[in-house]
Amino acid sequence: MSESLNSIGWIVLGALLADFGLHWLADRLNLKAMPASPPVAFEPMFETRDYQRTKDYLSINTRVGWIAGGIQLAAVLAFWLAGGFPVLDNWVRTLGLGPILSGLVFVWVLAALRAIIALPFSVYSTFVIEEKFGFNRTSWRTFAVDRIKGGVLACLLGAPLLAGILFFFQEAGPWAWVYSWAAVVGFMLVMQYIAPTWIMPLFNRFEPLGDTELETAIRRYADAIDFPLQNVFVMDGSKRSGKGNAFFTGFGRNRRIVLFDTLIKQHDRDELVAIIAHEMGHYKKHHIHTGLIAAVAQTGVMFFILSLCIAHPALFAAFYMPQPSIYAGLVLFGLLYAPVDFFTGILSMVLSRRNEYAADRFAIETTGKGEALVSALKKLSVNHLSHLSPHPFYVFLNYSHPPVLSRINAIRNQP
Repeated sequence: MSESLNSIGWIVLGALLADFGLHWLADRLNLKAMPASPPVAFEPMFETRDYQRTKDYLSINTRVGWIAGGIQLAAVLAFWLAGGFPVLDNWVRTLGLGPILSGLVFVWVLAALRAIIALPFSVYSTFVIEEKFGFNRTSWRTFAVDRIKGGVLACLLGAPLLAGILFFFQEAGPWAWVYSWAAVVGFMLVMQYIAPTWIMPLFNRFEPLGDTELETAIRRYADAIDFPLQNVFVMDGSKRSGKGNAFFTGFGRNRRIVLFDTLIKQHDRDELVAIIAHEMGHYKKHHIHTGLIAAVAQTGVMFFILSLCIAHPALFAAFYMPQPSIYAGLVLFGLLYAPVDFFTGILSMVLSRRNEYAADRFAIETTGKGEALVSALKKLSVNHLSHLSPHPFYVFLNYSHPPVLSRINAIRNQP
């Protein structure tokens, strides 16, 4: 059926193949960029066999990623070119559910198919790769329960939002994109408030930081920079992985700093305060708020473009659908919008990397302990078996954080 593709179909097909090809090329370059021995700055932290584990970890994850990406791309193309969209649409219409419920079923089936294809790779990554390299702490029960909870939450939270968008585009005429934009923005803001206290505890246990000495140091630092710290929590990250992390989440009274229990075990007090200082730096430098504003603006642009395309006959013809519908238009537009999303994603990562440098600068300026942050970054990279010298093109496409050596050099070159 590819001979009958119209211009929109060829754009979508070209974008899908280009995306896969660019990431494959970046992966190849990244594999070749792995040096035979660790960078000089990291040599004292490695034995020969330890660094070989880092190389092996990158290699196996890259190759499994190629297989997963190839199968997922092939599945999308096969479903599309074999006429899967009109077949699914015809079946949904026979249910006689009306446009909104039909749309929910249509999207749910596609999401379920995607999840089924991705599931074996998620299982292999967790129970084979992560297990082999000593990271996995996830039990089969936890793995299954996580996915059940995630699916239920997607239905409880996502279905009403999707139903609202379908309703607006069905009934609100030229203002539908504005109402949909407002609904999504409202959803984003509400999630910022409820996620830390209602959703995240469904998956992990959060307890107040019990280390009095560490909490005192963190609160003393927060007071020194006038940071309105509400709570410091420890999350049982070891329930799923041996990797450590920290993050800042929430707004207003629900604002909190979260440390993985694994992170606390792997770092000393000065390193942990430096990590916290970096996270607080994002807040003090307004990165969280500017990121939210950018997301709101990007969402508005997306819905405006959607309003121009959602009922266009050429969009449905590109996917062999003789009967247009709002719900199918949403899905098909998602494929058409992929090239725009690709470029905005790259821009977002460029800005994110810049923000990471700024947060590092803030941390060392306010703590005066740049070497503590350097030590923390080194430990995180070594403990996570991170690529220490990634290829610039791979960084450009995939990294939200600068490479660790770039961050270390920037920290040490601070006046």
